[in-house]
Amino acid sequence: MTARGSLGFSAATVALVATLIANYVVSQFLRNSIGVIAPNLAQELLLTPAQIGLLSSMFFFLFAAIQIPLGMALDRFGPRICLTVGAAVTVLGCIAFASDASPRGLIAGRALMGLGAAGALVGALTVYARRFPAHRFATLTGLQVGVGTVGALIATAPLGFSAATIGWRQSFLAVAAFALVVGCLIVVVLRKDGAHYGRPEAVRQSLAGTVAVLRTPSIGRLFAMSLVVYSTFGLVTGLWGGPYLAHVYGYGLERRGSFLFVSVIGQIIGSLAWGPIDRLVGSYKLPVLIGAVATAASLGYLALVGTLPPTELALWFAVFGFVSAFGPLAIGHAKSLCAPHQVGRGLTVFNMGTMGGTFLTQAISGFVIELFPAAADGSYELAAYRAVFALQAGLIVLVCFVYFGARDPLKKS
Repeated sequence: MTARGSLGFSAATVALVATLIANYVVSQFLRNSIGVIAPNLAQELLLTPAQIGLLSSMFFFLFAAIQIPLGMALDRFGPRICLTVGAAVTVLGCIAFASDASPRGLIAGRALMGLGAAGALVGALTVYARRFPAHRFATLTGLQVGVGTVGALIATAPLGFSAATIGWRQSFLAVAAFALVVGCLIVVVLRKDGAHYGRPEAVRQSLAGTVAVLRTPSIGRLFAMSLVVYSTFGLVTGLWGGPYLAHVYGYGLERRGSFLFVSVIGQIIGSLAWGPIDRLVGSYKLPVLIGAVATAASLGYLALVGTLPPTELALWFAVFGFVSAFGPLAIGHAKSLCAPHQVGRGLTVFNMGTMGGTFLTQAISGFVIELFPAAADGSYELAAYRAVFALQAGLIVLVCFVYFGARDPLKKS
């Protein structure tokens, strides 16, 4: 199969893109699945805020830790093998998470999920980078992230409804079954992957290529931006948005799922809207900075006011989801700095920062919230959430200063 020269609509191309997106749907669901059920997990398993933060962030820790060897594997063996193995590990992680009753077992399950889902995005982006024209990469990335974010959508109100109806454990078993089907499809649609991607590099050469990527000018500045590209959305929608709505407003499972649903809708629309902007304005850096500053402003505003009426709160979640969806542009910027044969490694270095940043923000935020006294019913006070939102806003501003000096290949001198 080949799609060089145009973004074709052949059945094979549609099957390829649809399967890669479906795999990313699973990844998006898993990374955001703690937010809506966090209060229930805390109550059922008597978890502290720090333990909740660790439970959610362990997914991102393993996700980030595997990125460097994953990048080497993508460039050496190709996405077909990497994505198939990843799907199998994801299935095992979902089953482990759904079957264990101890906090330690749940954390182990989350770790396996993170390990298995680690290649869902970068594997797809490596396919797009090699099989499609360069000028289509950001658009395809926006499509991958935008449609794939349906997984995060399912992790909001639908997961809340499912957890209330059949239980959160059974819900994760259903996800395991879906991931298994997607893994089988990957084997079929990427069947020519080996001939197209395989590179006869020795391990030493692969390591040298990774070091070369790390030494690429401006990669360090892109890595800094990667720390907040996803971690901000993950911090709110994937973890503390649910408890914030439960503890500050008193909303139940399905109601808080509805608010988080709105933020994911904003994220999906935003991902599709931000994707092609680099070509329209002739710059990667300018729209990334605009998106980052707008995200910091939205978080800073909520930290300042603390609470909002229901209608304004829903609007805030929608705006927050939209402005924080500038990730495809930052990914495109990172990819543009890498040599063609190092795309897999370059994208995984960026992704390591993305997931590593999410791990750090979620883990640290749990300890921050624990600094504030909890109520008798176990709920956390408003000041704790305001502190977490303000800290993240400050981090984004700091990162913008670092990123400002990055080289912009699209900008004409």
